[in-house]
Amino acid sequence: MSFSLGLLCRQCCHSILSPRPALVREFSSTPILALRRTKKIPVLSKKALAAKARKRAAKARKHIYENEKMTLESAIDVIRAVEVAKANATYELVIKTAMSRGSIIPKGRIALHRETKARPEDRILVFAEGRQADEAKSAGAHIVGGIELADGIISGKHHATTILCSTALIRAITPKLGRVLGPRGLMPSERRGTVTDDFAGYLRRLSGTTEWKGDKNGVIRVPIGKLHFPIEDVVKNVKQFVTAVKRVTGNQKDTEEKGKSKSVKPVNAITRVMLSSTQAPSIQISDI
Repeated sequence: MSFSLGLLCRQCCHSILSPRPALVREFSSTPILALRRTKKIPVLSKKALAAKARKRAAKARKHIYENEKMTLESAIDVIRAVEVAKANATYELVIKTAMSRGSIIPKGRIALHRETKARPEDRILVFAEGRQADEAKSAGAHIVGGIELADGIISGKHHATTILCSTALIRAITPKLGRVLGPRGLMPSERRGTVTDDFAGYLRRLSGTTEWKGDKNGVIRVPIGKLHFPIEDVVKNVKQFVTAVKRVTGNQKDTEEKGKSKSVKPVNAITRVMLSSTQAPSIQISDI
């Protein structure tokens, strides 16, 4: 009896201490994933993407001052009341655009009804040769030459606020000056009209105008008048400038361009127009 009990105890201890065999999980070799059909993501058109963006903007949370807007003349009255002690203060116009990534920074030239300050003198550099070089000199260009001017621009010898180039030389100067002038916004471009063979016509349009440009976020800031200006002059300046920005951003089409081209220009929507001064608050305009 004692022997059988001891044997039984040893068998129990052996069964407890011996390692249990590992469980083996069996996987099915059927290629289930291969049998499933992958769904293709539909590619939306530009029109559908624009409609989707408008719906998203409509559902987005509004700014806390979204409903606090004034007409242009009322905003001017408020600013004049705040700046009553500074007759030489400057009105500043701020236009915010919904510029998406990869969009072109808004930029243009304008001649206002009444300039806020004296226009800075433009310094024109022209890449041209032969008869075109003579025409550019007679039209008023400050520096005229061929490809040899590229080294002077890179070294800093030649300074210019506007650079023009003939269609015959643009391919020759692009490899040298693309990375230098591109970030500064001075590289000649057919889209901006600075690659041309009509230098006299371009310089004629350039005279008497002032350049404006937005920042990388699409915000445009420009002095638009002085407090001692009559209200009518400030109103004309604001409306004239906003119209110019609408044309550049595609929010308003020129009557001359209608019917000429069927290509749809991408629209950079104007989200806010505000008027302010040094001491006065920034007031959102409702009637522009």
